[in-house]
Amino acid sequence: MYKYQSESTDRLFRAILGLGSLEECYAFFDDLCTIKEIKDMAQRLEGASMLLDGANYQTICAKLGLSTATISRISRCLNYGSGGYAAAIERLGKEETPGEGKPEDAGK
Repeated sequence: MYKYQSESTDRLFRAILGLGSLEECYAFFDDLCTIKEIKDMAQRLEGASMLLDGANYQTICAKLGLSTATISRISRCLNYGSGGYAAAIERLGKEETPGEGKPEDAGK
């Protein structure tokens, strides 16, 4: 069990899992989160992806503007966490096709 697991977080995650399109995700997260929160989560996912690809902290800082403390936390999660970053990134890699663009390019 996760420290924050509850009926309300279960409901939140079921709601996210039930979204059927990228547009529905944009609409839901636009209502749920601030722009900064969404951008921060997207940056963390990108930082995790870069770490898994072998990028160093300096490169990630320069490209994404993440602090070394945030990158260190992401690294700890990748090495000792629940495996969520790796699972999500692996799934994204299977879903994206060359030339298709990444999900963050949608809606632009």
